[in-house]
Amino acid sequence: MPTISNKGRRMPASPIRKLVPYAESAKKKGVGVYHLNIGQPDINTPEIALEAVKNHQMEVLSYSRSEGSDTYRQKIADYYGKNDISVSAEEIIVTTGGSEALSFAMSIVADPGDEIIIPEPFYANYNGFSTAANVTVVPIVSRIEDNFALPNMEAFEALIGPKTRAILICNPGNPTGYLYSKEEIRQLAAIVQKHDLFLIADEVYREFVYDEGVSHQSVLNGMGLEEHAIIIDSVSKRYSMCGARIGCLVSKNQSVIDTALKFAQARLSPPSFAQIASEAALDTPPSYFKTLIVEYKERRDTLIAALREIEGVKIAVPKGAFYCVAELPVDNADNFAQWLLSDFSLDNQTIMVAPAAGFYASKGLGDRQIRIAYVLNKEDLVKAVAILKAGIEAYNKS
Repeated sequence: MPTISNKGRRMPASPIRKLVPYAESAKKKGVGVYHLNIGQPDINTPEIALEAVKNHQMEVLSYSRSEGSDTYRQKIADYYGKNDISVSAEEIIVTTGGSEALSFAMSIVADPGDEIIIPEPFYANYNGFSTAANVTVVPIVSRIEDNFALPNMEAFEALIGPKTRAILICNPGNPTGYLYSKEEIRQLAAIVQKHDLFLIADEVYREFVYDEGVSHQSVLNGMGLEEHAIIIDSVSKRYSMCGARIGCLVSKNQSVIDTALKFAQARLSPPSFAQIASEAALDTPPSYFKTLIVEYKERRDTLIAALREIEGVKIAVPKGAFYCVAELPVDNADNFAQWLLSDFSLDNQTIMVAPAAGFYASKGLGDRQIRIAYVLNKEDLVKAVAILKAGIEAYNKS
């Protein structure tokens, strides 16, 4: 019998999606499921994006350019300019989602066996992308007790070795919602310059910042990282267009862009209709985001207040994105999350959460933590947390 590759066997299952069969089984039994497990916004996609596809008079659905259309890349560059990030269209490669941009970036900066340092917990698919690229993730632990703040620079320097090629951050963070300060980005900039590394910044949640007096700091805004920085971006969360699968890789390092283009050519082109929608979405009025941020801030505050009512729950308060990591008074979050779907309901309803262990590379960390995506309306969030509270009590008794 033919055997599967070692890489295939090492490829991790998604901690976000692996419980789907249990959720589907619960629904077949008539149990309602509140989905707190996945970052699928429920905010409407801008109508301007949908109309651009509906009204487009395309006669042949042909390949687009491998790097993305000229007009779309120019509009992306204009968007960055409005956010005080100076890049040209030629410094942008359009990708099939932020996921492809991340895969490209890892393969661009590292050879098989090379290392990328990532603060954990981190977006679970970084593990999958690194496995596919034969790159070793070197985790550096951030702690819920510190609200998942960036570890000190001495801890980073202690991990840098001859195989280190890059540091990868997500800002604001998934799954933590942590927002890196300007000083933290400056410190990281100093390290990558000192050791001649790349700094890869996943900035897909740039607009999702909630508190007064804080703002997003890009790695390509005044940090002197023109040769070191690579931005990963996507329309998925910004415009509630997860299904479009359009993202981009941005760098002022010409060698990075030239190499990214070769990877882009190997997969031919990003999807044409999705580029049309994404280009139109860039004309979304600022009022859309003002309403969006107010809504998500209220959801965050509602969620945190409700979680604080559950005895024994430890919470890291997010400043951005739309995720929260909570540590529960249970023996194992994986078992608990599955049990919620297979064996528990409150008024014939239950919840689906993402066990947080899958967001760590270090074994044994996050075993009692979950990630909650607050992508439901406030009323549903309150109901979902009530189910969580009742579920914890029932689980621990059982």
